[in-house]
Amino acid sequence: MVSGRKQNAREQKFVQVGAAGKLPRNVQVTKLSNGMSVVTDRMEHLESAALGVWVKAGSRDEQPWEHGIAHLLEHMAFKGTSRRTARDIAVQIENVGGDVNAATSAETTSFYARVLKNDVPLAVDILADILNNSLFEETELKREQHVILQEIGAAKDSPEDVAFDDFQAAAFSGQTLGRSIMGTPETVSSFKADHLRNYLSDHYHGPNMVLAASGNVDHDEIVKMAESRFADFGATPAREPESCIYTGGESIKLRDLQEAQILFGFEGRAYHVRDFYASQVLASLLGGGMSSRLFQEVREKRGLCYSIYAFHWGFSDTGIFGVHAATEEADIPELIPVVLNEFKKAGQSINQEELDRARAQINAGLMMSLESPASRAGQIARQILLFGRPISNEELMERLNALTVDRLSDLAMRLFGEANPTIAALGPVSQVPGQAEIAQILGSSLPDAAQ
Repeated sequence: MVSGRKQNAREQKFVQVGAAGKLPRNVQVTKLSNGMSVVTDRMEHLESAALGVWVKAGSRDEQPWEHGIAHLLEHMAFKGTSRRTARDIAVQIENVGGDVNAATSAETTSFYARVLKNDVPLAVDILADILNNSLFEETELKREQHVILQEIGAAKDSPEDVAFDDFQAAAFSGQTLGRSIMGTPETVSSFKADHLRNYLSDHYHGPNMVLAASGNVDHDEIVKMAESRFADFGATPAREPESCIYTGGESIKLRDLQEAQILFGFEGRAYHVRDFYASQVLASLLGGGMSSRLFQEVREKRGLCYSIYAFHWGFSDTGIFGVHAATEEADIPELIPVVLNEFKKAGQSINQEELDRARAQINAGLMMSLESPASRAGQIARQILLFGRPISNEELMERLNALTVDRLSDLAMRLFGEANPTIAALGPVSQVPGQAEIAQILGSSLPDAAQ
């Protein structure tokens, strides 16, 4: 099972797209009568296949009293159906050498399997069974709630996880994107079987679902299986979640730790907006590898930390650009100004060599992902949920190649110089400046509500 920021990071694929274009090679799409999409990406030279159901429903679709229910539902889907016990599910898929798993993120939930090509019908049947026929039996529910409580406890024991949770809570104050995906002990413990059934009924509708398969698969056969096994999901689109906006904020918590966790954040870009792609590239340029500016300046030249990296998470209506560093208390007074100075320099001195290197890294990642059926299935599923169609890598590269040094510099100036920043710090962090001081150093001023 995968949840939290790791899954959010996994979903940040380069799926920015403009007008409709040709389908990628070997990709076929069929829409069922209830609005569910079936998409396949045939790789006939393989002996295996990866397939799954992606649902446009995640933690941000929850009501306050449902906090954590999307993640609990993902767990409970494997705990027994009217046709299979929890052990049957595990044994049947592993008897053929396959595996089955699931993941929850802010905006999607996925249930997926990997099998040999002849076992695709079994995998489709199991996925359909757990989504159509889960019993949510009381004993299993209590047991799995206990498991998730342990998972929440383990996350609280991880300073990095706590810092990231605080970071999102500050960046999206009082909103669903600011809540942890796992929920709280209080909310998770409160759920009954009917709560799970109601959430599934409210959000798992045909137009919000994609069955995606990649590998040695036959499109027509998978469509036939989907028509018979997923027909009961409603044809009316599920309601859209409430909009979220980036607020900025601060969370600085002193804790007796050896290492200080520090995160800087700025308003990112949603998937659909023009600067989404540029934001991804800027994150790579600033902190996407050993050759990046932050790694070279902060770690290699000055030795101020072991780990520092930048990231950009896009959502359907907003986004967040961030930098994470872990360092010793004694290095904080030097590290903070160096990092902030790199933000300021990004708006003034990006060069063509850096842009070309970032493009090459992204292109290599795209090409390497083509070698994995699981990556291909997940990517095309999310593209359909976001944009209504799969996107070819050629089209993605056209978007990348359209970026210029001037455009990245302009984005950096707006991102950092006109920003309402977020700062989250945990550990021996008494020397970490607050939100207002960081904004002042960067030359921006906070909105009235944030001051």
